[in-house]
Amino acid sequence: MRIGCGYDSHRFVEGRPLVLGGVDIPHSRGLDGWSDADAVTHAIIDALCGASGIGDIGALFPPGDERYRGVSSVQLLSSVVGMVRERGLGIVNVDVTVVAEEPFLSPHVLEMRRSLALPLGVDTERVSVKAKTNEHMGFIGRGEGIAVFAVALLE
Repeated sequence: MRIGCGYDSHRFVEGRPLVLGGVDIPHSRGLDGWSDADAVTHAIIDALCGASGIGDIGALFPPGDERYRGVSSVQLLSSVVGMVRERGLGIVNVDVTVVAEEPFLSPHVLEMRRSLALPLGVDTERVSVKAKTNEHMGFIGRGEGIAVFAVALLE
C-alpha cells in the first residue's frame, strides 16, 4: 500500500468558468491558472504522483507549456492514472477536501465524484469529496481563492 498527499490552491479571477472535479460550477468567477485551473483535480494528480513516485503536476505538465494552455485537468488526470498503472499500481480510493467560502459546493459533490471516478477507473464510492469553509479566515475566508487537499491510496 502507498499513500500520497496532494494540495493545490488558486485565486479567483473574473472571466473564467469555475471547474472543480471536472464539473462546471455556476459562479461569478473562475480560478486563475494555465490549464482549466481545476484545483480539485490538480490536488488528486499530486496525491497520485506522490504515492507512485512520479514527481508532481508541475514537472509533468509545466505551466507555460502551450500544450497545456486551457487543457481539461481531467485529461491530465487520465494521463497520470496511466502512469500509475504502468508502475503496477492500482487506485484503492481518493479523498478530497475543498476549502472555500464560496460557492456552496454541496449540490455538486455527487457530480464531482462521478466525474472523477471515470478517469480514476474506480467506483464512485471510492471517491470522496468534502466541502468546508475557512470560517472567514485568511485568503480563503476573504473570498480570494480556494484550496484543496487530497489523499490517494494505491496498492
